[in-house]
Amino acid sequence: MPMPLASHYTAAAVRALPDDGKRYETVHGELLVTPAPGGQHQFILNRLTLVLNRYLASHGLEELLTSPADISFGEATLVQPDLFVADLTRFKETWNWADIRTLYLTIEIVSPSSARADRITKRRLYQEQRIPAYWVVDIDQQHVEVWAPDARFPIIEREQLTWRHPALDTSCMVDLVKLFGQH
Repeated sequence: MPMPLASHYTAAAVRALPDDGKRYETVHGELLVTPAPGGQHQFILNRLTLVLNRYLASHGLEELLTSPADISFGEATLVQPDLFVADLTRFKETWNWADIRTLYLTIEIVSPSSARADRITKRRLYQEQRIPAYWVVDIDQQHVEVWAPDARFPIIEREQLTWRHPALDTSCMVDLVKLFGQH
C-alpha cells in the first residue's frame, strides 16, 4: 500500500522511512531525497577524508565523520552531510546523533540529483546554524564553493583549500589539483 506524501516532514518521519538505499533528509520540513552516491563521489570523499583525518589526527583530534549520520537542528530538520567535523565530546559518551550540536566544517559533494539541495536548501540551513565553513565540492567543475555564515556568495577555490579547526593554531591545506586528479 503506497504511503501518502506528507507536505511537511519531521526528523522522526524521515527516520521512519524505509531503508531503500536512498538518502532521506528534511530541512524545515522539506523532504530531500537523493540516490546512493556514484563512484567518483565516493572516491573524492575518501581523498578528502584522508587529508582531513591526517590533519586532525596529527593534533590528537578525532572529530571527523561521514554519513550516514542523523544531524538534527530541530524537529523539522535532519541532514546527512557527506563529511563533517564536529565537537564529538558528548556524542562519544552516548553514541546518540542528537548529541552532536556543534559543527566546525560541513562538506557536501554535489551530484546532479543533489545540486539544488546542496547549493540552496542545505547551504541556507548551515548558514542559519552558523557553521563556520561549508564546502560544496563540484567534481564536474573541479572546484569547491566555500561558504561562511554571512556570505552572500561563495569563494570559488580551484587550486587549494585552507581550513583551520578552531582549537588549533595550524591550518589544513587541501591540494585541489591532487583531489580532482586522475581517478
